[in-house]
Amino acid sequence: MAEPYWTDGQVTLYLGDCREVLPALSLAADCVVADPPYVETSLAWDRWPDGWLRAAAGVTRSLWCFGSLRMYLIHAAEFGQVWTLSQDIIWEKHNGSGFAADRFKRVHEHAAHWYRGPWASIYHETPRIATGVDPRSRKNVGTRVPSLDQHHGVLNGRLETDDGTRLVRSVIRVRSMHNLPRLSNTQKPVGILDPLISYACPPGGLVVDPFAGSGSTLEAARCSGRRAIGIEIHEPYAEAAARRLSQGTLIA
Repeated sequence: MAEPYWTDGQVTLYLGDCREVLPALSLAADCVVADPPYVETSLAWDRWPDGWLRAAAGVTRSLWCFGSLRMYLIHAAEFGQVWTLSQDIIWEKHNGSGFAADRFKRVHEHAAHWYRGPWASIYHETPRIATGVDPRSRKNVGTRVPSLDQHHGVLNGRLETDDGTRLVRSVIRVRSMHNLPRLSNTQKPVGILDPLISYACPPGGLVVDPFAGSGSTLEAARCSGRRAIGIEIHEPYAEAAARRLSQGTLIA
């Protein structure tokens, strides 16, 4: 049994390789939220950990994974051996990264949701946001008349009461960590992690982050009333995450 590097009872952080630590924990998580290396640079840490997807599948049936389109294509076979793609969302940043002058300025990252087993048995609760609409208003939903632009077929018309909210959109704009205090080079803001956690993990449930880095996922899970387990292979990051989590305050 692996020994925790840090814990407060709600959040626990382990130091080590997720491919070794996860099997040793013998746990069942509601979801994994992962930000693996994208393998897009020559940096020493930017190397794909072969087998981590199977290790994640050993503890959960629901996975959010950040990545680039290139990363997903390179490792498509490995994903497909274990996981089924549900959907993807786009994190739109306020500012981009990269210095290539022969490509569009990159101001986004993907996060894809994957699952195993019957979809109906997977927890998925799409978060909603307020629209400012009078919740007493009513509207027609669907149509009874076919038209040329209906690529999903004809819907039955019905009258629905607007509850003043709408589904969170698949493109989510959250300020990136560029020019902000951050503890790791690829640190994700809590604002993009919170809707993913809310979607895939019920309140009080367990979130696992196999690449915990500076602890953003662990912080987001704790602030949303979930339990969390993180694993980080590099001790300087684990130390920084433990220090951050010990403060008990939200750091973007």
